Amino acid sequence: MSALVLTGAGVGTADVAAVAREARKVEVRSDVLGRLQKARTVLDQAAASGQQIYGLNTGLGANLGTTVEGDASAFQRQLLEGRSGAVGEALPVETVRATMFARAAMLSTGGSGLSPTVFVALVDALNAGVHPVMPSLGSIGAGDLVLMTALARLLTGEGDADYQGRRMPAAKALMMARLVPISLAPKDGLSLINASAVSAGSGALVVTDALSALAQQHQAGALTMEGIGANRTILDPRLHMARPAAGQQEAAKALQHLLARDEAPTPTTLQDPLSIRCMPSIHGALIEAIGQARHAVEIELNAAADNPLVLSDDGLVLSTGNFHTASLSLAFETLGLAIAQCAAASAARFIQLTGSGRNGLPKYLSPVGGASAGFVPLQKTATSILAAIRHRANPVMLDFLAVSEGVEDHATQTPLAVAKCAGMVALWRRLIAFELMAAAQAVDMRDGLTLAPRTAAIHTAIRALVPSLKEDRPLGIDAEALFAALANGPWQVTLRPADLVEEQP
Repeated sequence: MSALVLTGAGVGTADVAAVAREARKVEVRSDVLGRLQKARTVLDQAAASGQQIYGLNTGLGANLGTTVEGDASAFQRQLLEGRSGAVGEALPVETVRATMFARAAMLSTGGSGLSPTVFVALVDALNAGVHPVMPSLGSIGAGDLVLMTALARLLTGEGDADYQGRRMPAAKALMMARLVPISLAPKDGLSLINASAVSAGSGALVVTDALSALAQQHQAGALTMEGIGANRTILDPRLHMARPAAGQQEAAKALQHLLARDEAPTPTTLQDPLSIRCMPSIHGALIEAIGQARHAVEIELNAAADNPLVLSDDGLVLSTGNFHTASLSLAFETLGLAIAQCAAASAARFIQLTGSGRNGLPKYLSPVGGASAGFVPLQKTATSILAAIRHRANPVMLDFLAVSEGVEDHATQTPLAVAKCAGMVALWRRLIAFELMAAAQAVDMRDGLTLAPRTAAIHTAIRALVPSLKEDRPLGIDAEALFAALANGPWQVTLRPADLVEEQP
């Protein structure tokens, strides 16, 4: 795999996923280092002129009015030590790698004034697989600086690191990777931490996972339409041109692509339940929400969001609120609601498939009948999963208190909005697994049904993991196996993300 070259622009969510999950190497174009050096020079000149510069010669937050004198490098270390207040379980390594890459991408725009040597040290640590142990609780979304101190301290040889699957002191990990701790020039510590890199990096991974789950949801929905004998005139393009709601035409096209065949079967009903009939609308809203979240993340990945910000071409250093991510938080709150809608429809289709019998299907999808439970006990499990999703769909971006003596009296809770969205994607995949199992069973029990080529491939992929139900057995074990395949990569039937979400300008 070729290296990803940082240029200061054009970084996408797929790039973050490749670096975080596939260990793709990162290179830096030479003009980026020149841009960083130019900003550093402007910053040093402003400081030498006596300008008050936040976090360089002043304190932070409530200490804004305090003048910093003496050893500037020592103050940067003090700044990091004093803000290392994160607690809780450590973030997964892939999230930490996404964070490191996100911060490198942001810094490459040249607005921070960070010393070029520190920037190179960050990229080198990422490429060497030296990762800070980063606690997960501590950011309220007004920048992720309390979480980000773990990254800055790693580069100075402090704190703990994860290296080659082992936890060890950061200094030892750097030594084993043949790297050396950095020294911090004025503002370098603040430049490393005062950013929303955790939010943007983890958000990129959530967007990637949501796209993957959406492709799988299309597959489950299409197979349900096959198994239940749905009226597929709902996918007629003319219907969706008549009401071009967000993403609806794209969703209908994706479903129609999966169901395409030479001759469509005769539908068993005039109109199906809304969870089936309105699939293009429901999936379309999710397509739109994923696109909005991706756009919001990619703005952050390619933005100069530091405070203070160095405007190199104008020779200025100005205070800013660019680190504040209200739009990013709102995008993920919206994405969470769209996922919840889609998951609720999937659960509803599962109950339609596994209920008392619809469109000629046997009760509970049981081939033996009588007292057989068939699939019906899983309705309770599906309902419990949906309840967990709905709980996470409650908004959090307004849940904050004024802190730092009222200086920081607004927050966005972006890391929490992103984290709960990630949890929703994982739960949603479980419902997709349930729907796939039930739809495959319905297909098996419908005499004389010939599947479309693509839905036949989906059915084959399910049966490679889960056998058809012949008599009552522990279906939870089957659901776990299918979920693991959906979540971890062995699932072979995929749609390209470009088929599902239009590229953003």
